[in-house]
Amino acid sequence: MKLTWTIRILAATLVFVLFPASLGRAAKTTPKPVLPRLVDLGAQKCIPCKMMAPVLKELARAYKGKLTVEFVDVWKNRPAVGKYKIKSIPTQIFYDRKGKEFYRHEGFISKEDILAKFKEQGIKLTK
Repeated sequence: MKLTWTIRILAATLVFVLFPASLGRAAKTTPKPVLPRLVDLGAQKCIPCKMMAPVLKELARAYKGKLTVEFVDVWKNRPAVGKYKIKSIPTQIFYDRKGKEFYRHEGFISKEDILAKFKEQGIKLTK
């Protein structure tokens, strides 16, 4: 009995010593699902940006887990202007599941028009 446990411990030790890289590989190779994304660049005090706030909030709530909705206040986060190369606010940038930008809009845009743009790209968002 004691010899059996010794052999098991020795075998387990050899696996750890000989194949350490393979132990965490399974968890690392599981791809994390990437959601389509809408980034709204604006400011909390700009009028059209204020009009976008309830639309963004509704989209984030209704499509939680299916669409990532982000708001970036460019008056508080000035480097975002250069990063996203925006010319006016609000600007909405649409990204597909691969993280590739496929559409950009300046000004107010309705929830229905936002959903239509994703649908045009074959991205079906269901509640």
